[in-house]
Amino acid sequence: MAEPVARPRIIPVMGVEGDESRLVKTVKFKKPNYLGDPINAIRIFNEKMVDELLVVDICASRENREPNYDLIYQMASECFSPLGYGGGVTSFEHARKIFGLGVENIVLNPAVESKPQLVTQLAEAFGSQSIVVSVDAKKKLLGGQRVAFKSGTKISGISVVDFACEMERLGAGELIVQDVDRDGTFEGLNRTLLAEVAKAVNIPVVGCGGASSVEDMVETITETGISAAAAGSIFSYRQRDTRSILINYPTEF
Repeated sequence: MAEPVARPRIIPVMGVEGDESRLVKTVKFKKPNYLGDPINAIRIFNEKMVDELLVVDICASRENREPNYDLIYQMASECFSPLGYGGGVTSFEHARKIFGLGVENIVLNPAVESKPQLVTQLAEAFGSQSIVVSVDAKKKLLGGQRVAFKSGTKISGISVVDFACEMERLGAGELIVQDVDRDGTFEGLNRTLLAEVAKAVNIPVVGCGGASSVEDMVETITETGISAAAAGSIFSYRQRDTRSILINYPTEF
């Protein structure tokens, strides 16, 4: 008897501006559009019974401030599904506080540029399965993509694949590979990039940035070998052209 096909992991991403507790959505990591209250959005996703949810404070790292622990506590208390959080986590103490609030996974990005050992330190303390590294890819002026930090404002000279392999070696249990230039554009996930990373590492890879539809996400998972796909815009807008707001999630896919 054939085994049942596993349901693909489709993850809604919520962007927040931490100090103001605003739910927002960006395009290419810029021009955040106000969507509403993040707690209300979580309640809607609870009703839709999402498998997991990712929240990212889009300003914390750029503003060099700590995570908004009060907001994280409120979100973790309200969320019925496993919750991941990223934004402003630059130390062991930051991570310890966030895990203590009920968050299952922490997403690191800017900290790993200057403190790569933090990945290992956190993985050893809390388990690799709880430590996710966001690999943000951005085009260089002369072509090609490199790893970006500081909410996509700082482009390094590091290869995306090389960086992904190094994060795995340091102890990351999962990678989120995001194409900054496709964020919020509905152009479709970058299947070429995702396939390259998935082939190079032995840990789960989540694709993000530019999803045009749930079908695009499911097909990308199937074709590239990644373990999941994440998106913000398709779960936040009623129509891509008018950008009218409707927090949603498919009941079947």
